[in-house]
Amino acid sequence: MGPGRKEAYDVIIVGGGHAGCEAAAAAANMGSKVLMITMSMTNMAQMSCNPSIGGVAKGQIVREIDAMGGYTGIVSDNTMIQFRMLNLSKGPAMWSPRAQNDRVLFSIEWREILEKLINLDFWQDTVTEIIVKGGRAIGVKTKLGLELFSKTVVLSNGTFLNGLIHIGTRQLSGGRIGERPAKNLTENLNALGIKSSRMKTGTPARVDGRTLDFSRMTEQEGDKVPGKFSYTETKKLEKQKSCYLTYTNPEVHDILKEGFERSPLFTGRIKGRGPRYCPSIEDKIERFATKNQHQLFIEPEGWNTVEFYINGFSSSLPEEIQFRALRKVPGFEHAKFFRPGYAVEYDYFPPSQLNFNLETKAIENLFFAGQINGTTGYEEAAAQGFMAGINAHLKIRKKPAFILKRSEAYIGVLIDDLITKGTEEPYRMFTSRAEYRILLRQDNADYRLTEKSYNIGLATEERILKVRSKYEKIRKIEKALKNESITPGEINPYLQIHDLPLIRQKNKIETLIQRPQIKLMDLYSQVEKLRNVIDCIGNVCCEEIEEAELLIKYKSYIEKEKEVAEKLGKFEDFMIPKQINYNSILSLSFEAREKLSKIRPETIGQASRISGVSPSDVSVLIVYVRK
Repeated sequence: MGPGRKEAYDVIIVGGGHAGCEAAAAAANMGSKVLMITMSMTNMAQMSCNPSIGGVAKGQIVREIDAMGGYTGIVSDNTMIQFRMLNLSKGPAMWSPRAQNDRVLFSIEWREILEKLINLDFWQDTVTEIIVKGGRAIGVKTKLGLELFSKTVVLSNGTFLNGLIHIGTRQLSGGRIGERPAKNLTENLNALGIKSSRMKTGTPARVDGRTLDFSRMTEQEGDKVPGKFSYTETKKLEKQKSCYLTYTNPEVHDILKEGFERSPLFTGRIKGRGPRYCPSIEDKIERFATKNQHQLFIEPEGWNTVEFYINGFSSSLPEEIQFRALRKVPGFEHAKFFRPGYAVEYDYFPPSQLNFNLETKAIENLFFAGQINGTTGYEEAAAQGFMAGINAHLKIRKKPAFILKRSEAYIGVLIDDLITKGTEEPYRMFTSRAEYRILLRQDNADYRLTEKSYNIGLATEERILKVRSKYEKIRKIEKALKNESITPGEINPYLQIHDLPLIRQKNKIETLIQRPQIKLMDLYSQVEKLRNVIDCIGNVCCEEIEEAELLIKYKSYIEKEKEVAEKLGKFEDFMIPKQINYNSILSLSFEAREKLSKIRPETIGQASRISGVSPSDVSVLIVYVRK
């Protein structure tokens, strides 16, 4: 049944984007009765911008979601058309998986998954108001006039709250082109004491691939042996589609500048801040005036379409300017366009108004997730939705909130940054934001997080048994390589072929593996002694061998980072009483009193990361709390 049922739902999810889909799935899989309300049943988890999942730090987030039982990685694996592991020339802390996806299939796959969840109902409508009683959210009102009741509500409205589309001097109401905005909800939340502000995002033109000359571009193929995101048995990619690389030039820039006087960015019509790390092409030309060219990545939208996405050419300039400029890009001389680029301005709610379980401080049982919190990117949104869905379920059952530490997950870094630091521009995750990135590698998300998810009732027993079996074999490989020795006669032929220094006496295999030029899989395939050592463990796969190699090669770095995390963790979880009056602690600086009173951190660790709270302020706070 749909929302006609008389009893209240456990969780109502507002919005069917990446955050809403993960939130609905998590809560439903944990046993909550869930209703998803979305403006369009045909656009679930719509890839509004580029048709890809993952990338630097974002790929780590997707693997974390998957390790805990989320679906973004599975959906991506089942709909990808290309896979690349980025940053392989750097250390493993920087390796980041990225997939190019079929935009249409991605949304269809998500809907099929959600429709198989027996605890999940759907309703196509627009939410206009949160029903609040005694300071608690108890349901929602919709545009069709329904009142739908629940124990918790998760808002994941994306860019639709008072969404306004900009193309040159024209303005259109909408959260995406061709889709209406959500009205009234922001004003309702403002009246409930939750402050809002404006942000801006943008998207580039889409073009007809039949009219592009790819011979004038640089082809970017996928990995020869493509990987995947999910730790489950998703299918492996057998064929791939290429992306292409080309560049703008001074002639392109000059044409674009002709439209600057009509650009909503430069005339002040757009009030919201745009993403610093994904600026529009006009913003790039203005900010980097000395650069004669900018990269453009030409990305296919799917297996069976001629539509291409022009990554790097986001714009809100008049469409005729966009078209004239793009036709001066090598390979685009005869390009035909499907639609122009545009900017979207929308309401968001500064995330410092949230608790660490993503519940609003002003209204109990009301959770926010995704771009409504000031983030950008499908992956960041999906992670927040996943955590909000879990915590909405746990809140109903009066169980402790599920909160990940900065040393445990990129998701922990993401949420901690949002709540302790806030954001005035669209927040995007990078590896540089994580101080423990050697611990938070993309390869070990299952080791870090699957058991945690299993303990709260989300990850399945099948998953946890698989993870335990995997890491037991990895430990056996490590132990064997540490204890077993290899003679010069057994290893020197391999070293000689690869022009590596020979050994003169027996060496522990572990010592050889620590050489940066030696790959354990190469040794396994070419050195009989090593193959025998590993095969004795039984049923070992490539992934387990590669993980063991990484742990051996980077052992000292990993142990050092663990030591630092444990040392800082001494005060990381040191709880601060909720009723503390910071204004009464006169030893704190005025700025610290102001920021602490506003954000109200739950622990000393969170307090220490608030901008404006100095180390001396933290010391004063520790002494005060101890007393």
